[in-house]
Amino acid sequence: MPLIARRKQTRQISIGGVRIGSGAPIAVQSMTNTYTHDVAATVAQIHRLEPVGCELVRVAVPDQPAAEAITSIKKEISIPLIADIHFDYRLALAAMKAGADGLRINPGNISGPKKIKAIAKEAKERGIPIRVGVNAGSLEKDLLKKYKGVATPQAMVESALRHVEQLKSFDFHDIKVSIKASDVERTVEAYRLLSSQTDLPLHVGVTEAGSLFSGTVKSALGIGILLAEGIGDTIRVSLTRDPVDEVRVGYEILKALKIRQRGPEIVSCPTCGRCEIDLVEIVERVESTLLTNTTPVQLAIMGCVVNGPGEAREADIGIAGGKGHGVLFKKGKVVRKVKERTLVEVLLKEVEAYETRHRDGKRK
Repeated sequence: MPLIARRKQTRQISIGGVRIGSGAPIAVQSMTNTYTHDVAATVAQIHRLEPVGCELVRVAVPDQPAAEAITSIKKEISIPLIADIHFDYRLALAAMKAGADGLRINPGNISGPKKIKAIAKEAKERGIPIRVGVNAGSLEKDLLKKYKGVATPQAMVESALRHVEQLKSFDFHDIKVSIKASDVERTVEAYRLLSSQTDLPLHVGVTEAGSLFSGTVKSALGIGILLAEGIGDTIRVSLTRDPVDEVRVGYEILKALKIRQRGPEIVSCPTCGRCEIDLVEIVERVESTLLTNTTPVQLAIMGCVVNGPGEAREADIGIAGGKGHGVLFKKGKVVRKVKERTLVEVLLKEVEAYETRHRDGKRK
């Protein structure tokens, strides 16, 4: 039985030219943690997100200055911008007029048919998709009462579908849905239930996942389980961390599932008593240097010249270090011996040559 189920076909929407759903590549997105009204800081952070593969970026719009700043931010970036709106529907209208490519609204704190109708009308006229984003922590009061004070998966799905139907009642259909909790089990159960009841594209993630380590583990499990079951059209890894790390983890999840390959995949051995080089430092140097590379290539960085090439025989390019020297190998076969101090330099030159061949092959 294959690990990865066939991806569910969902309705396709487009956010600023990025296609979502219906077989389009699963998009990786993040959210800035700057004050949106600080245009320079927000643009600078987005400029760091773009080269590592962020395809959609969300900004918080808590007030009018933040909404107005979208116009200036949009002029300086090359990826679609989504405005994150809570409480005040007028901020959604202002963000759209300022040039936002998409909206995220929370049905738990924007209520009233007149307000939603105003948002839907403006979004339809401008061709702007809306994400209905349900969070377990901000469910509507009547649903909490119905489900005895607990934001169950069933309550979350009911909230999402209620809001979807409301938007559709205003003849608005350009919709994406997310339905997140901070724990993996509830998140997975909620998405499974939602996916069984709608063909709308789904944005997948575990909200408020935590720090780099705990958040990565929870996100890899939650997002990974759903993607393996064919559920999900866009993803965001929510970390208490630099947003660049969210994008990096997102792509690592996709690469591990062999759903989408972008940039190098690094295989490295755990250190042991045979390791005579600073393997941790070498791996970190290679990762940081190749952070913005897009060519799929499998690299092996091994700490033992005895077993390294054999253990990483599937890698396109690899190095294995020893005391004073190491070896360069390709597909498990040793190519040549190199000095220990030049291991990283040799590997990076080989990667550059591999990328050149890859580009030239595409052109032909």
